[in-house]
Amino acid sequence: MGFGTGCFQRGRGHRVQGAAHAALTHFQPCTGFFPLLFPPGADVWCCLLVPGAILSFASYYGDHMVLQKEPAGAVLWGYGEPGAAVTVALSGDGGLVLMKKMARVKEPSGTWTTILDPMDQGGPYALTARQGSENVTLRDIYFGDVWLCSGQSNMAMTVLQITNASQELAAASRYPYVRVFAAAPSRSDIELEDLERIDLTWAMGISPTSRLSAGCWDVTSMKRPGGGTPIEAWSSPRALRACGISPHQHLSGPQTPSVLWNAMIHPLLNMTLRGIAWYQGEANAFLHTDQYNCTFPALIADWRREFHAGSGRQTDPLLPFGFVQLSTYRRQSRQDGFARLRWHQTADVGVVPNARMPRTFMAVAMDLCDEHSPYGSIHPRDKQNVAHRLQLGARAVAYGEKNLVFQGPYPTRAVLEVPRALLNVTYSQQLVWRRRDTPAFEVCCSSPVSPCGWLPAPVVAVGSHTVTLALPGCGTLVLALRYAWAEWPCEYQSCALYNTQGLPAPPFLLETLRSSNRAGDMELLLLHPSSSLAWGV
Repeated sequence: MGFGTGCFQRGRGHRVQGAAHAALTHFQPCTGFFPLLFPPGADVWCCLLVPGAILSFASYYGDHMVLQKEPAGAVLWGYGEPGAAVTVALSGDGGLVLMKKMARVKEPSGTWTTILDPMDQGGPYALTARQGSENVTLRDIYFGDVWLCSGQSNMAMTVLQITNASQELAAASRYPYVRVFAAAPSRSDIELEDLERIDLTWAMGISPTSRLSAGCWDVTSMKRPGGGTPIEAWSSPRALRACGISPHQHLSGPQTPSVLWNAMIHPLLNMTLRGIAWYQGEANAFLHTDQYNCTFPALIADWRREFHAGSGRQTDPLLPFGFVQLSTYRRQSRQDGFARLRWHQTADVGVVPNARMPRTFMAVAMDLCDEHSPYGSIHPRDKQNVAHRLQLGARAVAYGEKNLVFQGPYPTRAVLEVPRALLNVTYSQQLVWRRRDTPAFEVCCSSPVSPCGWLPAPVVAVGSHTVTLALPGCGTLVLALRYAWAEWPCEYQSCALYNTQGLPAPPFLLETLRSSNRAGDMELLLLHPSSSLAWGV
């Protein structure tokens, strides 16, 4: 029997809306990806179950599920008669009991919790909970890596909605140990103990009718488009207060601060996780954009702290956290909300991991534009490249794979040729100049106390690691340099600079600081990430 099907809740009913997902990454055998996706604005309904003494697992445990493998222990919890003893037994495929754990049902919550000993990856296993004469058994359980995916509408696009969907569906048959869970999203004004409603119980792989997230399928896959949830809705009141934001802002619906944290993240805190993947930010390109350099790092730190505590310290306190940098929206827009948000997604550093965002990794997506997407240009259909770039970061940051290139090239220094008014920018990796007619670089020549009037800096030459820029109308007064600073910076996979592995150079906003290192006509400029937006548009 599959546990947690249909509507499951302890206590009063709440309105529910949206969708969430779970699945396994397939760059490791028998690994798990537990995605939680953005709620689309539809399908609002209520459910009500009265708490009772019936023995059960919590709503998101069921047949075919994946539990976190060693070195962590998987947390199990559920409901029972207050004060009663619950025995949980793990048995092998032949019925041999391999492990037993005892738990006492707490009063007055009526919940029990236990932690299994660390298990190697593999299966299948059965889990049986017993309370007196009652028993509940979950079957076909595997141990692997459990990942949580969260975000808004781009994390909600399904495999059926992406480019080459039929190929992805056909390829899914090669991954029989991918297990998928979908919890229907909901909102709540209070922190909930359990998920309110299940959209898809644990299932094996994806089917032609699958609503699995496309962004998670290859890292693993995506949910139907919707939009509008800002980071504040996914943040706890504690995380918001850390950034000086009131949890009581006058916003409504899924934009209300903490309502998605309360209903969709808080119920999962007992789950032992291996990592998180995040695809959100479009809403904050139009709402509280310049607070994102605080709210995003604060969310990451808060989720890590709460998952570590909620799992009895089984989840890593520096849980790997991957995210997708914003793609594109409007081709002709002169607004810089998307550019600023991309910058703030890195805590105004430009690359991750960094000091403010340790053990994070990022998939650059600004070159994956899709003007003709039937779901709107804000929902590009190329999720394979997104997932591939996330996968590279996960392999390097979460799994410690050495010598793996998972980031695009980034500038490390600049040298000003004074007489010729040229700026030579040195990059960290070998460069590929993919599109010569893409206007990519701009320089600021204004006084630093006034908004900057940005001027184009045409590319004169590209060497193996160096880009030479002309400074027309700027002379030698270069106060700042920026790259790909636009809502739609380039055509599909045709930004100016990539590395030899095909990863795009990320956007940046760097102040140029004069150094004392000058030799003849050459002056070294120190590049420093700018956290100031006094440079203008």
